[in-house]
This record gives sequence, structure tokens and C-alpha cells, in this order.
Amino acid sequence: MQKEKLVHLIPYKFENQLFETQQIPEGVELIQAPAIWQNGYKGEGIVVAVIDTGCDVQHPDLAGRIIGGKNFTEDDNGDPDNFKDYNGHGTHVAGTIAAINPGSGVVGVAPEAKLLILKALGGKNGSGEYEWIINAINYAVTQNVDVISMSLGGPIDVPELHDSIKAAIDHNILVVCAAGNEGDGNQYTEEFSYPAAYQEVISVGSINLQRKSSYFTNSNNEIDLVAPGEKIISTIPGGRYAVFSGTSMSAPHVAGALALIKKLSENDFSRTLTEAELYAQLIKRTIPLGYPKSLEGNGLVYLTTPQLLADYLRQSNIAESIGV
Repeated sequence: MQKEKLVHLIPYKFENQLFETQQIPEGVELIQAPAIWQNGYKGEGIVVAVIDTGCDVQHPDLAGRIIGGKNFTEDDNGDPDNFKDYNGHGTHVAGTIAAINPGSGVVGVAPEAKLLILKALGGKNGSGEYEWIINAINYAVTQNVDVISMSLGGPIDVPELHDSIKAAIDHNILVVCAAGNEGDGNQYTEEFSYPAAYQEVISVGSINLQRKSSYFTNSNNEIDLVAPGEKIISTIPGGRYAVFSGTSMSAPHVAGALALIKKLSENDFSRTLTEAELYAQLIKRTIPLGYPKSLEGNGLVYLTTPQLLADYLRQSNIAESIGV
């Protein structure tokens, strides 16, 4: 297996840095997460492995969310217990999934989920070897996580990487990946990034906060769905906040949504669902936006879709019964 540093952060755009904020981020609102919280589901008991650049474990908005972590890079002399984030990307992703501080900071999609921080991209630029990613995925499997979130990618299909993902799926772990930002605005051309291009993963494209397809989002036949990826506010190291854009920001919205869906589905079905069943429950909670499948897959993750459909059918039945 090649060991050149070919894996990198899915390129993202730094928009703005903030020292304080007070809000539920618009992306979290857009996918209807607060409506699920009101029903008592906030991701409690679900563990999401964040394979990224590490995390600022001291950030107040992530207090109590991080259950552990491991460093697979050469940073800090390869100390496995030091998963400090020198880039900021991993901390931002972690906040979108599970931040807990709407009073004076931000709140994530699943604010009661737990995070396992697996640092597989190092340095300030966030680059790494395929082997580091593979080792992080394999470690996540041994820790029995529920979801793996990866906002990273490379241009090469590495069989060992594919094998590690298939092993995770075999253990009923949902694997969520950013689709990539090499899009050229042409729905008919295909841009692939691995591991997002593997059929087994949940590949997430980007829309903006007005539900328009992002100009940069990759288009291909493996896109499963889309989520907010432009002007996304979340946590960064030093107790601060920043606004980033990219499919890197879309993927954690879906990882957090799956944490909510898993708890909700286990309650509905009174049993543990398989990875395939949970994927079906996710797709059940999407709405098409009118873009080609190559851009939006099944559409925008929208957690209240089943209730909206039920309300529509009920109103239709009432209208029919009274002859309207």
C-alpha cells in the first residue's frame, strides 16, 4: 500500500471567525433537529467516531461529549493519547454533531450523543496517510461505535481502505463521508473522492441555507443525500467559533441526524436495527429539492418528513370525507 500523504481534508472555505455566539445554527434548524429534540430524542447513548484532525477537548461547548480519543498521526511524536487539533476542522465537525451550549455558544444536531475523537489527519494543513485512516476506522470498529463521520478524502481507490469500511458496515456501523468539493457546476460530469465514492458509505453533498445546490459539491452516481454545507457556524479550538463552508460541514449534519434516528427507531421498533435498516430510516427522512440525482441523491435530510407525510394524508382524508 502506498504511504504517500494522499488523504486530505475535503477542501473547505474559511468564512469568518467569532469569539462568541448564541444560537442554534441555521443548518441544525434546517434539517429539523429541534423538532426531534422536543420528542425526547437528542442522541443519548449513541457514539459517533469523528475521524479528522483531532479536537479541542477543552472547548466549553463540547464539555461532557467526548468519551475518549486516539492519535494515529505523527503529530506530537506520534503520542497516541494526544489528539490535539492544530487545524480546527475536526473541532468544527465535532461541534456540528454534538455541541451542547445554545445559551452562549452553539448546539449540534445530537447534543446528547458521545464523541470518540480519532485523529487521522495531522499538522496545520490536515493531511495524512491512507494507513492512518484505515487504522482509525479499524479502531472505531473495536470500540463498537454507532456512526463514523469522515470529512476527508483522496483521489485513489485503495483496496485496504475499502475493506476497512466494509468491515465497519458488517458490524452495523453507519459510515458517513463528505462527497467532496471538486464540483464544476455541471451535473453531467462526475467527480469522485474516496472513501465517499464507495457504495457502502453514505455520501453527503452540500446545499446552502436557502436549499440551493452548492456550486462546489461533487456530482456522481454515489451521492446519497445532501445537507447544509455553506456558512456553517460551529466550534473551533480556543473556545471560539467560526463559519466554514464545504461538504465537510454537510457530513456531520447527517452523522448527527443518524444519532437521533437510531434512538428514535429503536424506540419505534423495540429492537436494534441493522445498518441497512437505519439507512432506510434515514432516506425515509429526506425531501427532494428538484435537482438531478447526481447532485442531491435522495434529497435533503429533513427529520420530520414522516410526520409531514402523515399530516398531509390525514388532511387529504378529511377533505375527501367532507367532499372537498
